[in-house]
Amino acid sequence: MAKFETPKEAPEFQEKVVAINRVSKTVKGGRIYKFAALVVVGDGKGRIGFGLGKSGEVPDAIRKGIEDAKKNMMTVALKGTTIPHEIIGKYGAGVVLMKPAAPGTGVIAGGPVRAVVETVGIKDIRTKALRSNNPCNVIRATLNGLSLLRNAEEVAAVRGKTVKEIYE
Repeated sequence: MAKFETPKEAPEFQEKVVAINRVSKTVKGGRIYKFAALVVVGDGKGRIGFGLGKSGEVPDAIRKGIEDAKKNMMTVALKGTTIPHEIIGKYGAGVVLMKPAAPGTGVIAGGPVRAVVETVGIKDIRTKALRSNNPCNVIRATLNGLSLLRNAEEVAAVRGKTVKEIYE
């Protein structure tokens, strides 16, 4: 009889806690505090996900955020250690400009954008978060931009040409 095993959690995932927010609710007896944790999970090879976990305790909120992030994974088109082309990601009031950079440049990004870019596996990139500085909207704008990236193979397939013809 075959023994069914639950799939083991992939140990290659990097987990980064981007923000922890304490929220309070006032009731008759006083204030009740809860925590919301914004977490980014990636494999460093082009897969990324983000999640929001809420709980009365910080570790529980982080754990829930990680579980949520693993459910919402997406794949990003990369070109070596950078991105294939310049892109602007938008979500709500969050706008993030991302530009490819030469090898050795490093990650030029702040806060939430840096967490996303490092966990997805990009080593060289220049970014600027414009307008909103709300971590949740900035992360969603970054992921929107990364999801819109297309590499040369995808563009060639859409146009019905070869990759060599695209670069000419």
